[in-house]
Amino acid sequence: MSAAGLEHLFALAPLSQYQLHLFKDFASFKTALSQTPFFSVIYSLSDAREERRNCLISLRELAYSHSEIQRIILAADDAEARLIGQLSPSRLHGIISKSASLAELQNQLATLLSETGSVNNNEFVHWHGSHCRMLSPTERAILRYLAAGLSIPEIAEQLARNIKTVRAHKYNAMIKLGVNSDVGLLDAADILGHLPMREPQLRAAS
Repeated sequence: MSAAGLEHLFALAPLSQYQLHLFKDFASFKTALSQTPFFSVIYSLSDAREERRNCLISLRELAYSHSEIQRIILAADDAEARLIGQLSPSRLHGIISKSASLAELQNQLATLLSETGSVNNNEFVHWHGSHCRMLSPTERAILRYLAAGLSIPEIAEQLARNIKTVRAHKYNAMIKLGVNSDVGLLDAADILGHLPMREPQLRAAS
């Protein structure tokens, strides 16, 4: 979503009660963070894989350094929202698809912004999580290897499994994530590959 689009969203009720600050990159936001006590960060994604990586890395850093700040992602579409919701819901306060109507976007953002102390305790995280069965440890391992560039035979060797078994796990992961191509699976692997194995300890909101 463009800067003009976000400004339009926040110019109308119920979002007009909030003060909007726009930044072209996360480095600019970090500079402003030293002077302004932000309570929420809304990261608007494009459909570029590089931008997705930058988003996940930036929000991971924010979760460690300023866990009290709410973290919301505006995903490019429903498919991207579903992938992020499945693979990294515990790091986010909300995930919203930009394919929603203007009225829906305003309503969802207003709901999330009113829940600044509720990590993962809102319908927009639960929706994406509930529409996907959780990946098994083996399926997650396969996705991490895919993100690292390994082939199916190489993954089979790493996991000490036969190739047919690895392919079956790969297929199951595709079903659970709602993707139907290797490109979609690589997008999921890309997300998973840039998240830490352990989550940071989040401080309770005061």
